[in-house]
Amino acid sequence: QVRLVESGGGLVQPGGSLRLSCAASGFTFRGYAMTWYRQAPGKEREWIAVISSIGSGTNYADSVKGRFTISRDNAKNTVYLEMNSLKPEDTAVYYCYANTRNGYWGQGTQVTVSP
Repeated sequence: QVRLVESGGGLVQPGGSLRLSCAASGFTFRGYAMTWYRQAPGKEREWIAVISSIGSGTNYADSVKGRFTISRDNAKNTVYLEMNSLKPEDTAVYYCYANTRNGYWGQGTQVTVSP
């Protein structure tokens, strides 16, 4: 079955960096775009970045543009989110999503940005 497992979250100070990973299995990873979302407490889930199936195209929400970078390694069936210059408002649970016909979500990884 399809499985998406995020990792790399944690507690970081403002201005710091984290790299999230999402390991995928159970589908043809290289055939689909992948997306990162986040959900802060009391807020709706927010789309933040997407990458095309072969990694040639990316797009970002204005809130993270210039600070976050999405990438993928199709040989490892993994998508990444490099997060720099983190702010307290980046605190959220971060989810990866497989843009297949049915759509699949990972379980999420917590990112907390606090002094």
